[in-house]
Amino acid sequence: MLENIKAQEEERKRIAVMIHDDIGNRLNILSLWLNNLDTKGDEVIKKKIYSQMSSLIDAARSISHSLYPVNLESVGFVLYVEEMIANLSHKINISMRVMPGHEKKDIFIEVQLYRIIQEFTTNVIKHSTATDLWIYIKDYPRHMAVIISDNGQGFDYDLVKKGMGIKNIESRIKSMNAVHKWKNTLNKGSRLIILIPNNHELPNQNSLN
Repeated sequence: MLENIKAQEEERKRIAVMIHDDIGNRLNILSLWLNNLDTKGDEVIKKKIYSQMSSLIDAARSISHSLYPVNLESVGFVLYVEEMIANLSHKINISMRVMPGHEKKDIFIEVQLYRIIQEFTTNVIKHSTATDLWIYIKDYPRHMAVIISDNGQGFDYDLVKKGMGIKNIESRIKSMNAVHKWKNTLNKGSRLIILIPNNHELPNQNSLN
């Protein structure tokens, strides 16, 4: 499981970087050339081409980011999540609280955690009536605790556990050798608690209660 996910992430990263760096940069260069092109007054044609170029640049970025969070390593996990929060602010109120003492984790862990937050948030926006979502992160001596919750209508785990959203989240949790627990109350929201070990030992399951 872990090796398969790592291999998939490496392939996603390779393709995403290629789209982001190569195609994205080429489109930006073409856009600059176009901007400096003497069209002899034909501004209508120039504007149409420039509009298409902008759309292609946005599409390249979107595809790249959906495959792999290319800039996460350089920007940092917390800032990258905050950027996602800002981009979704028109759809739902998201607040993140990272407790003092939080330290940077292995890039594989940070990518998986970002994907989980992204998947959880997408599911809430698509399928829930929630208006607010909260992310809480705290480092402990032996593990990191992550809690994601919303104020939507909740869900029956047994009815939705076979859905791709839940499967994707749980497979990523498993790949980090972490433990988790869903706490859902119909009409009162859903909550996901994750304990990610700082070493290769499984956290104590009782800590989830």
